[in-house]
Parts: sequence; structure tokens; C-alpha cells
Amino acid sequence: MSIEKKLTEKESLQLITEMIQKAKASHFHENGTSAILWGSVIGFCGLFSFFKMYYQLNVGGFDVWLLALFALVPQIFLAIKDARKNVVKTDIQLAMNAIWTVYGFSIFALIFYFNVVPHATTQLLANDNEQLLVKNLTTDVVNNWKPYIFSQSSLLILLYAIPTLSTGIARKFKPMLIGGLLCYVFFVISCFTATKYDMLLNGLAGIFSWLIPGLILRNRFNQAKEL
Repeated sequence: MSIEKKLTEKESLQLITEMIQKAKASHFHENGTSAILWGSVIGFCGLFSFFKMYYQLNVGGFDVWLLALFALVPQIFLAIKDARKNVVKTDIQLAMNAIWTVYGFSIFALIFYFNVVPHATTQLLANDNEQLLVKNLTTDVVNNWKPYIFSQSSLLILLYAIPTLSTGIARKFKPMLIGGLLCYVFFVISCFTATKYDMLLNGLAGIFSWLIPGLILRNRFNQAKEL
């Protein structure tokens, strides 16, 4: 009986270990899917915006950054699909889910803020019979000034650092640690650069923080499946 009990305990431990490994392999943050998704979208939006401004391209009035909002759809789908799997999830995996979900809603809220606040400010000033004016110091010409959020891209880059550095620290994953730290470097630089270069820094932040680490995770995931 004693031998059978020990064998049973050993088998149970092995079964639990296999379940945890299976959960890790199937988790969409572990296999790089989430990082590749956001890295591709943010990298494309940033580089596209930079080239559009730098070369003064006329590509219509579509705001390419709306793609970041559309990226929430597959992110939510992946989270729901992952939650329906009857596999064991570690505390770190649950924390990663929470961090990336909050990031998704936060980037939506920030872009909403960028688009709504300037118009709302103009309307509030108009309600008080006020308006903002700007004066050209060379010609002394005074024109109406439309409010806008200064250095919007700097705030986006700062937001990117939160899930990236959190994931890098929690998972002890060096590529995301480096990517998160680069976000802070890009943030500081963007505070002193023109908007078009802020767009370039946004694109680079997406590539170094998520796309490259995500491809590394995907490669590791594929190699693990072959074992």
C-alpha cells in the first residue's frame, strides 16, 4: 500500500506539472500572439504616420491610429478563447491577462481623450463667449487658435512602457525588459522633438517592445511544440 501511495503521488505530481506546462504553451501571452499583434499595429501606425508627415503624402482623412482601437477586437477574442480553455493558469498568467486587458482599455481611453478634449474645450470656451487666439510675432497677425493636446505621442509611448516592462519583470524576459526601458528613453526624446519624429519613435517603440519580443516568444513556442 505504501509503494502504491508513493507511485500515485508521483503520478499526480507529474500530471499537475504537465497541465501547467500545457497551460503555459497554450497561453496567448506566452506564445507571442498578443505581442506580435500590438507590435505590428503600433509599428505600422507609427512608421506610416512618420512617412506621411515627412514626405507630406496625401492619403485621405483616415486616421491610421484607429487601427489601434480595432486591435482591441482580436485581443478580446484571444482573451475570451484563452479563458474558455479548461487548463491551469498560474498567478503570473492571470496577472498578465489583467495588465494587457487594462492596457487595451487605457489606449482606447487615451485616443478617445485626444479626439474629444480639444473639441470639448472649444465648445466650453464658446459657451462663455471666449476663444483662444495666437499672434504671429513677425507679422503681428492674430488668428483663432484651435486647442489640441500637446505631444500626444509622448503619452502613448509612456503607456506602452507599462505592460511591456511589467511583463518583462514578471516573466524575467530580457527582450521586453529592454523594450520597456527603451519606451522611457523614446518618451524623453519625444518631449523635445517635432510631431513627425514622435510618430517615428512610436513606431520604433512598438517594434522593439512587442514585435521583436513577440517573434522571439513565437519561435520558442514553436520549438517547444516540436519536442
